[in-house]
Amino acid sequence: MVQTRRIQVYVLLLIGISITLISSCKKKEEATPANETGTVTDVCGNTYNTVKIGNQWWMAEDLRTTKYRDSSFISLVSPSMADSIWKNDTIGAYCNILNNQSLAIGRCYNWYAISDSRGIAPIGWHIPSDDEWKTLEKTLGMSPSDADGTSWRGTHEAEKMKVIRGTTNAFADYGNIWTTNESGFSALALGCRMFDGTFGDPGLSATEFWWTSTTQGNMVWYRYLDYKNANVFRYYGLKSYGFSVRCVKD
Repeated sequence: MVQTRRIQVYVLLLIGISITLISSCKKKEEATPANETGTVTDVCGNTYNTVKIGNQWWMAEDLRTTKYRDSSFISLVSPSMADSIWKNDTIGAYCNILNNQSLAIGRCYNWYAISDSRGIAPIGWHIPSDDEWKTLEKTLGMSPSDADGTSWRGTHEAEKMKVIRGTTNAFADYGNIWTTNESGFSALALGCRMFDGTFGDPGLSATEFWWTSTTQGNMVWYRYLDYKNANVFRYYGLKSYGFSVRCVKD
């Protein structure tokens, strides 16, 4: 009789634990609604996934266009060309990642390309300003004081922006654990082209840089994510750098 009662108690305990776990999962699901998504197409016919983060619509992929809005071509300065050609370019240029068209899941552009009056963003979209990047960061939890700072700022905002382990060119390919992509921003690690035409180190699958449209004297504000950091880097750099581009909706 005693044994039977013990079994009944264990069964009731198991049922209670199961109900608690199910309720917790439901609450968690309800607290994390699915991101609102869409698409946008550029002048070259490339279609990009988009995501609404807070009150902003962002491209969830890096820009890949090789043309301005008027269909004129942006100059290609490939890694096989002399570094000095990239360094001295002031009319707008881009380069393919790994110098391989088939691997172009994003491209690097110099400042002169993204600031050209012909425009490189899809119609109805634009290059985000430094303040628009701050809005994104604050939506993801960064404090206003941190957002206005430089260098590494915030707490875990970057991990909410980066793709998770197992995705090609994910930051996690380098062993990073700070990747949840909670925001749907879906940042990939594609490296950058340095101001002198060389490529950044450690390079692919480890870092990525994005332009803003905001200048600081003769330089330009940018953002940087790293495979080993959960924060977002903010600073300004030379216009001859080759950075990726994310566009935001008008």
